[in-house]
Order: sequence, then structure tokens, then C-alpha cells
Amino acid sequence: MPVISRNLVMTGLLALAIFAKSHAAEPPRTDNGKTMQVTSRDGTRIAFDRWGKGPSLIVVNGALADRSGGAELAQLLADRFTVYSYDRRGRGDSANTKPYSVEREIEDIEALIDNAGGTAYLYGKSSGASLALQAAAALGDKVRKLAIYEAPYSEAKGAAKEWREFRVKLDGLLAADRRADAVTVFLKFSGAPDEALAKMKASPAWSRMVAMAPTLASDIAVVGEDRSVPVVVAGRIKATTLVMDGGASLETLPFMRPTADKLGKTIPGARRQVVEGQSHDVSPKVLAPILLSFFS
Repeated sequence: MPVISRNLVMTGLLALAIFAKSHAAEPPRTDNGKTMQVTSRDGTRIAFDRWGKGPSLIVVNGALADRSGGAELAQLLADRFTVYSYDRRGRGDSANTKPYSVEREIEDIEALIDNAGGTAYLYGKSSGASLALQAAAALGDKVRKLAIYEAPYSEAKGAAKEWREFRVKLDGLLAADRRADAVTVFLKFSGAPDEALAKMKASPAWSRMVAMAPTLASDIAVVGEDRSVPVVVAGRIKATTLVMDGGASLETLPFMRPTADKLGKTIPGARRQVVEGQSHDVSPKVLAPILLSFFS
């Protein structure tokens, strides 16, 4: 599968890494390589893979990513943790009971935690960081520790207006089932240049992104009506929390730094860390030692 060049793609806001590595063949799983499932409170089946042995750690992916997007990080953490990478509802092998609500996605995480024995660590990136943050606030002592990387809130001047206009446009495309157009609009809003878009559309990964297009509405809902930092929710988090942003994002996505700073000050006792040299597409090899240290 051809690789989409990192220096062509300035993903931001909700986008997780949309590179060939995120859709590569998955490594061997535990449990004899079987795809496993849990049933959420509303009856929705949630598919997951599980690696390793030790305390349980759940990886929460962001926009246009299925569970394969967490495979490389899971392998790097598997020597010390039992790592769950799952398909959020409506993606991959997970079902999608309607109507959607953020609360149902939190119940999905709770079902995974219950499967893991009743408590777990959470790591989330991008809109997955927003979801993990809300889950930690809602689930209390079930979340032992929380790590988030670049939750895509923005309180920059004009950001709320741009967000509302983007939501209206995206909702219209999804309502008309114009999935490819919806993904294109999302990626352009996220900062992807035309040359990068052309490479994505020519890659095998494109069809998978288009198939997941309806779930973009979920990521929009997770981030919120106006994209502001959810200070009330963040203030309810009991888990020891690590809030991260990338040093390189200060140039390409400057709103990430004040967002991470505000979350770090709002979440009780949170630790702040800038991951130097990293952009929104943080390298699993760089991130894994940080998570190993924090969760150990």
C-alpha cells in the first residue's frame, strides 16, 4: 500500500493520522487471533482486538480511524499492559445503534472496561482524546489514569463561527449520503492540502475513509457545539491525567497549545507535557515510552 507523505498532510482539529500505516495488516492478536466483542448497554456490539498482558489500557481513536489505527501503539505497549484497540460504533466490525449520542459512546468504553475487569487506563488522541476525557469524567473510579493528546478544542478568535459553518455543511453532505464529498470537506477543514488529498483519493485507504464518513458526525458531536474547552466536564475528572500536545503543532496548529494548557489547568492535578518534535500525527515510537512511564 503506498504511503501518504507526512510532510504533505497537516491534519488538525479532529483528524487522526490518515496514512497507510494506519490501515496496514494487523499484527497477531491474543485469544488465537479472533476478533472479540463486548455488548454495550443499548445492545450495540463493539469489536476490539487485545494485545499483551498486565493492567488494562484502552486506546480511543479519533476521526476516520478504526481499530487498526491503534495497532502499532498497542504492540509497543503490550509488554507491560493488556491493550485494547476497538472500533468505535459505526466503524469496522462494530454495530451502530441509532440515535447517536456521546453518552452511548461512553457506555461503549464502560463495556470495554467491564470486560477488562472493572478498571482501566485510557489513552485518547484528537477527537478520541475528547471522548476519553468525557468518559473519565463520567465513569469516575473505573478510569485509573487518563492520557490525552491534542484534544481539538479551539477558543481562537472566529473558531466557533467557523466550526458552526463547517458543521452545517458537513451535516448537509451526510444527509444527502455524499460520503466522499463529506470526507473531502472534513479533510480540507482539517488543513490537508490539495496534493495530499489527491494522494489519499488514489490510495486503498480512501475507500475505508469513505465508508466511515457517517461517523464524522459522531466526532463533531464529541467535540461540542462551539468547540470550546469543556471546563465543567474536565473539572470533574478524578483520574490522574497527562495532557499532551506536540512541539511541532505550535507552528501548524497553534490553537493546540493554549487548549492543552487550559485543560492542564482545569483537570485537577493534571500533568502537562509537550512532546517535542511531534505534530498532530504523533509517532507511536515516540509516544509509547511516555505512556509506559505515565501508566506504570
